[in-house]
Amino acid sequence: MLYYLYEYLTNHGIHVPGLGLLKYISFRAGMAVLFSLTIALIYGKRIINYLRAKQMGELVRDLGLDGQKQKEGTPTMGGLIIILATLIPVLLFTKFTNIYIVLLIVSVLWMGAIGFLDDYLKKIKKNKDGLSGKFKIVGQVGLGLIVGVTMYFHPDITVKRKYLDAKVVNRNNVEQNFMPTEKIAVSTVPFAKNNEFDYSGILFWMNDKDAHEWAWVVFIPIVIFIVTAVSNGANITDGIDGLAAGTSTVILLTLGLFAYLSGNIIFADYLNIMFLPNMGETTIFVVAMVGAVIGFFWYNTYPAQVFMGDTGSLMLGGVIAVLAIILRKELMIPVLCGIFLIENISVMLQVIVFKYRKRKYGLEYAQNNRLFRMSPLHHHYQKGGFHESKIVNRMIIIGVMLAIVCLITLKMR
Repeated sequence: MLYYLYEYLTNHGIHVPGLGLLKYISFRAGMAVLFSLTIALIYGKRIINYLRAKQMGELVRDLGLDGQKQKEGTPTMGGLIIILATLIPVLLFTKFTNIYIVLLIVSVLWMGAIGFLDDYLKKIKKNKDGLSGKFKIVGQVGLGLIVGVTMYFHPDITVKRKYLDAKVVNRNNVEQNFMPTEKIAVSTVPFAKNNEFDYSGILFWMNDKDAHEWAWVVFIPIVIFIVTAVSNGANITDGIDGLAAGTSTVILLTLGLFAYLSGNIIFADYLNIMFLPNMGETTIFVVAMVGAVIGFFWYNTYPAQVFMGDTGSLMLGGVIAVLAIILRKELMIPVLCGIFLIENISVMLQVIVFKYRKRKYGLEYAQNNRLFRMSPLHHHYQKGGFHESKIVNRMIIIGVMLAIVCLITLKMR
């Protein structure tokens, strides 16, 4: 909004001192993170008090975990803090007509609405199961479909790939090292030289022209799967104070750096990565969300004053998935979102092993010989006597290590 004000005034010959800073992404990103952090810290407390007044407290099932029952009554739906503190700076400081920003705003509102409905049914309607799992899946698939179709067909979503034999002579004219703008379903393969993966290659039995024409048949289902998997992973990870917020902050910061580098043709040329036109604006969105999550983290650290609920966890997972997809870094998700992945896998393995042992040895044996003491994995360690703060801190450290591994791929060409 402020950028458009700057453009309007400039086009009409009105020059306000200092307003020219708004043309710089770095300045607008800095202002966005300050605004989001301030909003989350100041209005976060008011939202928590409102949720408490409306008796939006968490109903805790007794799972035999230390300190668990003491959390009963802690306000949930804290994801509203993150949503509010993200969207206000985004609308103020980004070119919000940018197609990538539009996709990210839609992702926040879409997944936030699904999570809110789930929390609403649990707390207001006293439906302990909340929104049916199949309706959550339908919502996640719906967002994946929107993102996949937009990414594949929207004319403003393009890439510029670097010539393999490009040799830079003049850094002021690096665009000569890049191919013409392409409308193509391509992604980045981490840890590989010449690491561009074209989805049309999966249709190997077709000729090149037909394969590129029908690549959407492969691309869109993969996008749907990624959005569903990552949003569920974040949802499962949100089980102890600060875990989902802490790990998500690390992931978002990493994606924000990728967005800045991919959206700047000089950095893209130097690092030999794809240049993504119009991608720079997403840096502002990402740092705004980082500020919002850190502000929420202030109230969510042990002992938590508020839980993000599905309103926050589904939304964060969905946004992270969409960010990775628009950055052409979706194949990096298993590493970057490694904490989400192992939490998801721990639940699936627990169910598979339990069913197998129940069928083979009987119910009593299966109950007494589970693969994990409890799933997801963070509860396994709680059952083992680890304090939840130690679990959170160590998982965040692992998340930082995984993020560094992903950043190293920038130089592995």
